[in-house]
Amino acid sequence: MSKNAHVTSLDELETLRSQLIVYLEKLTAAVDDVSDDVMRTRVWLENDQRMHLEGEVRRRSKILEMAQQELFSSRISSLEQSTLDRQMAVRKAKNALDETMQKLTILKQWDRRFESEVDPLAKQIDKMRTMLGTDMEQAVSFLTQAIKTLDEYARLMPPPAAGSSAAEGSTPENPPS
Repeated sequence: MSKNAHVTSLDELETLRSQLIVYLEKLTAAVDDVSDDVMRTRVWLENDQRMHLEGEVRRRSKILEMAQQELFSSRISSLEQSTLDRQMAVRKAKNALDETMQKLTILKQWDRRFESEVDPLAKQIDKMRTMLGTDMEQAVSFLTQAIKTLDEYARLMPPPAAGSSAAEGSTPENPPS
């Protein structure tokens, strides 16, 4: 068994290293996008959409109160057509308020489910980010160092002479005579 390495080209290792770097950049960007989407969705559920729906509940409650007051006023004045119109307005306002209340209830359910279903997956994404930042960066560093070491080794060895059988067994310690 020969103690010498036969290094002919470092191009393949360099190609692997450069492709690994490109892959890591793309994967890191994708992981960051997923994390950003999770965070935006959490903020939307917990803050933006909840505040919007709670505001809609307040606004529609006021509309319902006003419609009920107008219905009461029309009943006092004994105007039948006006009373029917006011009853329809109250029903419409009540339906709109009920719809918004349902949406708020569903939103709260989503918020609870989000934590139980998405958080474990988000933790896995964080683990992947850590792996990309440590293990894969170490792999790139290892490849860089291996390429450098092999290149230095290849420069130490004289190029083999074509067709020379005496040069085959030669080493830097035992040059051919």
